[in-house]
Amino acid sequence: MFSEIKQLLSGAQILFVAFGALVLVPLLTGLNPAMALLGAGVGTLMFQLVTRRQVPIFLGSSFAFIGPIIFSMQTWGQAATQFGLFFAGFMYFIIAGLIKWRGMGFIHKLLPPVVIGPVIMVIGLSVAVAASGMAMGQGGGKQLVPYNVSLFLAALSLATTIAVSVFAGGMLRLVPILSGVIVGYIAAVFLGVVDLAAIAAAPWLAKPHFVTPEVNWAAALFMLPVAIAPTIEHIGAVMAVGKVTGQDYMQKPGLHRTLAGDGLGVCFAGLIGGPPITTYSEVTGALMITRNFNPVIMTYAAVLAVILAFFGKFNAILVSIPLPVMGGIMVLLFGTIASIGLKTLIDSKVDLMSPRNLVIVSVVLTCGIGGLMVQVGNFNLAGVGLVSVLAIALNLLLPKDQHHDGIVEGQDV
Repeated sequence: MFSEIKQLLSGAQILFVAFGALVLVPLLTGLNPAMALLGAGVGTLMFQLVTRRQVPIFLGSSFAFIGPIIFSMQTWGQAATQFGLFFAGFMYFIIAGLIKWRGMGFIHKLLPPVVIGPVIMVIGLSVAVAASGMAMGQGGGKQLVPYNVSLFLAALSLATTIAVSVFAGGMLRLVPILSGVIVGYIAAVFLGVVDLAAIAAAPWLAKPHFVTPEVNWAAALFMLPVAIAPTIEHIGAVMAVGKVTGQDYMQKPGLHRTLAGDGLGVCFAGLIGGPPITTYSEVTGALMITRNFNPVIMTYAAVLAVILAFFGKFNAILVSIPLPVMGGIMVLLFGTIASIGLKTLIDSKVDLMSPRNLVIVSVVLTCGIGGLMVQVGNFNLAGVGLVSVLAIALNLLLPKDQHHDGIVEGQDV
């Protein structure tokens, strides 16, 4: 019983870690935040079903789709957009089929450590500016919370999380992030930053509003290529989780299964009116800090997300968590992701004295952290998706350096 309670608390912590990013996407795109919770919860359970609950991954709203969703909503409306998002899930099945057909050797050749290491670093560092902005109370180019108050709340939340993760013992050590959120939130209430009136006005129970999808092939063809970026990000995230837990999920349950599970969740989220889901680097960071790798905690997080989708009062409380509180914690979490990428390069003994290795790592880090974007018509590629394509292309096109490459670079992740 005690063990189950610990796992439940760990699952609640995972949901708290993912919540800020999870609801931000629907808030930015005009979709329903409750549907984002429902889509993430059911999507994660579908993922676990396909992967036989072997991978500690929680799926939440994908940032890669924010721009396309906004464009599609304005052009074709929400019902057609939902059909397009449903159709985007099939890209995952296509890539999963290719991996099943060609085998893992194909992936290891395509994604050696010199490729995946810096890409994982970009996953964390590319959002460092956003995390710092949240810590300073800034969002959308505006100062949403007073600067001095923001820094205090962010520092308090971060300090609490660090103190619990490093110095606490027993059960408390399992919930450092949850502790940081609670302490920061209580302080925010006393400082008058939390809108208590909105919480009081919210109903206890609220049924999420469903919108029936409308078949629109223009919206579907528009959304399909957008899914390429998050599928590449998925591969990097699965490798990152494997590095944290010491397991090779590429082999068991297999990358084709993890991709198929993710794609199934994307299809479901599109059908109910939620944003597409993807693997979360925040959750990987939480795993690295708590060292609790049991996939059952993701089941608890998913079930809690589904339940909370119907609790209007609790949703109002979660939405009211001030930016600086989450920002302070994100400063730590996103940094741990970059550390995982660096560890990948070190463990695989990638030789950065090799010109080709140096070129790949340098280009990926500069373009990823610098925010380079490639835009063709209404389609744009940036961030993790762009640098993944760049890293793969450079690795395939640049000739092997006989003096520096060989078995060192060719080691599997």
